[in-house]
Amino acid sequence: QVKELVLDNCRSDDGKIVGLSSDFENLEFLSMININLLSVSNLPKLNKLRKLELSDNRISGGLEVLAERTPNLTHLNLSGNKIKDINTLEPLKKLPNLHSLDLFNCEVTMLINYRESVFTLLPQLTYLDGFDADDQEAPDSDPEADGDGLEDEYENGEEDDDDEEDDLDEEVIDDEEDEDDDLEGEEEEDGVDDEEEDEEEEGEDDEEDEADDDLPRGEKRKRNLEDEGEEDPEDEEDDEDD
Repeated sequence: QVKELVLDNCRSDDGKIVGLSSDFENLEFLSMININLLSVSNLPKLNKLRKLELSDNRISGGLEVLAERTPNLTHLNLSGNKIKDINTLEPLKKLPNLHSLDLFNCEVTMLINYRESVFTLLPQLTYLDGFDADDQEAPDSDPEADGDGLEDEYENGEEDDDDEEDDLDEEVIDDEEDEDDDLEGEEEEDGVDDEEEDEEEEGEDDEEDEADDDLPRGEKRKRNLEDEGEEDPEDEEDDEDD
């Protein structure tokens, strides 16, 4: 039931594919990048295969095997191989569904009129090296071409601004709460100080009253009269006798 198989950087045995057989009949995507592959002659029959990645190998020909073993191929990547001539690509004409071919870093790309020659040889092709015959880029080759990346950045920017505003609001609220707490603390301290002063005054009055209670009645009365600014009647009688 395997539909995708990636064997990248797994060295082949003397340029041959080991372990890959027709048992993988449901394969739709097969990648064998940089496995030192010399040819595709040992490729098994894979009728459902749609995309084949063979870049960075040493393939120089023998592409007729692809039409026999992978008849429904739509994408073929032969970048970085040893393909030198346009005629080497002629067997690909037998792949009627092939609409994307990549030959980056192959010597054939250095030929004069390379692109025009390949599109003429393979009329079923839509894209060669990621571009069509009118030099229009393939829609899936540039993930940022549709503007999704810019929209994500814009949305992330807005979210960051909202987060900053929320943080500022929270800081202002925290500062106001701290100020209220300080004011309440000061009021409580003032209330405590006033209560202590009242208690001290009441204590002094009580001490004076207790001292007066200890005096004899005559002395106490005399002291009260002196506090009120009146003279003692006994003193007045003494003055009259004189």
